[in-house]
Amino acid sequence: MKTVFVLNGPNLNLLGTREPAVYGSQTLADVRQLCEQACATHGFALDFRQSNHEGVLVDSLHEAGILHVQGALAGVILNAGAYTHTSVALHDAIKGTGITLIELHISNVHAREAFRHHSYISPAAKAVMAGFGVPGYALAVAALAGMQ
Repeated sequence: MKTVFVLNGPNLNLLGTREPAVYGSQTLADVRQLCEQACATHGFALDFRQSNHEGVLVDSLHEAGILHVQGALAGVILNAGAYTHTSVALHDAIKGTGITLIELHISNVHAREAFRHHSYISPAAKAVMAGFGVPGYALAVAALAGMQ
């Protein structure tokens, strides 16, 4: 059984209370449950993580890279939060591991502040999803299934 890593960056632990008009009222626990259901539907194991620390996310991408080399990784779904717009380190980790990665955003970042329009993740990602809300996570799992 292949594994899907779902990695969530800074402040995503605040889902449900942080700007509900932008991010909705669902919590990170709700996101995890949705991902568990989507992975079960597609025959994947789930490794679900959240960190407010860039280096922890880089380490998680490296772990995913090991599974990729072993043929045990379906792919990674990364909601890097604000690190999307600042992190060359995440970009380099994605490129360096050779993983299949979907960049995901709950909101439509292109309809928001101008600083959110640039992504360091996108050039290294297989695909980008934005604006589907929390259900976008299940869509991303389904997209990974379609890439197998």
